[in-house]
Amino acid sequence: MPLDHYVTLGRSGLRVSPLCLGAMTFGEDLGWGSSVEESQRIIDRFVELGGNFIDTANFYTKSHSEKIIGDHVGRHAARRDRLVIATKFSGNLYPGDPNGGGSSRKTIVASCENSLRRLQTDYIDLYWLHNWDVHTPIEETMSALEDLVRAGKVRYIGVSDTPAWKIVEANMTAHLRGWAAFVGLQIEYSLLERSVEQELVPMALQFGLGITPWSPLKSGALSGKYTRATVGQVKADRGTFLEPVLNNEKTFIVVDALEVIARAHDSTVARIALAWLQAQPGVSSTIIGARRLAQLEDNVQAIDVRLTAEELGRLDALTTPTFGFPQSMQPVFPAIHNGGTTVNGVYAPTTGFGIEKGDQPY
Repeated sequence: MPLDHYVTLGRSGLRVSPLCLGAMTFGEDLGWGSSVEESQRIIDRFVELGGNFIDTANFYTKSHSEKIIGDHVGRHAARRDRLVIATKFSGNLYPGDPNGGGSSRKTIVASCENSLRRLQTDYIDLYWLHNWDVHTPIEETMSALEDLVRAGKVRYIGVSDTPAWKIVEANMTAHLRGWAAFVGLQIEYSLLERSVEQELVPMALQFGLGITPWSPLKSGALSGKYTRATVGQVKADRGTFLEPVLNNEKTFIVVDALEVIARAHDSTVARIALAWLQAQPGVSSTIIGARRLAQLEDNVQAIDVRLTAEELGRLDALTTPTFGFPQSMQPVFPAIHNGGTTVNGVYAPTTGFGIEKGDQPY
């Protein structure tokens, strides 16, 4: 179960563990989450297993998450330098202040300084744009991030919850101007959330951004805790997120299939769901959250699960998303393009629009 089979994040040289410890649950300030002591135990066990990648955000648990990490590892240079600490900006902690959030230069610089203070470190390994700010030109955001990189306060930058076209614009702007570009992409991705495969995943593969999925168990729907038999008896921890998922028959069709595969591997539903995600193209490190140490112990064992091609195919077939235009037209493109020949192993008959023998060419 070691996590020390590291991978580079996208096309960067940054080595990260294949599972990332998500710290959104660190702190009980929102009425749910882990106590300080439990959060510290979770960090220690994750690191003991070889994990080196911890992900948080400036406004998780009202900024307490960053402080818990800072108190436990940030202030200890020997421990801190062995870790890849990632945090995010964009979230507004200050009601009434329009510049408290978003992606302007003013906000980014202030957010970074406050995160450094709470994390008790001189630098952030990976600084994520948490979500796209439509009110700020992307060149302003990228310029501010470049300044933080040049100042040594940030090592790498990443992007989360942003349209594919805007990410490409940001990185092309950065490349043309010699600035730091996004190396990581953080997106919601799971067996129950595959719409990202329409634009975001292909974009990441094309441009070399390492994918770090969040909510890989769809807010717990794929944890194994909820089945047809138990869904009415078990209280959902975050009901507003889970209610529409648990009221969907598709969820339990997927859970049923996961249970069958889990029995074959002497494993659990959660581990199989995580193993499927880790096997997807472009996925570098999957973010796993844990409110209790026992959850971490269970989920990290997904690293040892190797699904067969048949099992992967079965899960793919159950959850294949339906894409809209223009992807919905792609099946007919070989007939339009290939002229009745085979190109890279793909054959399609002609469309009938081509010039046939006896036709008058124009």
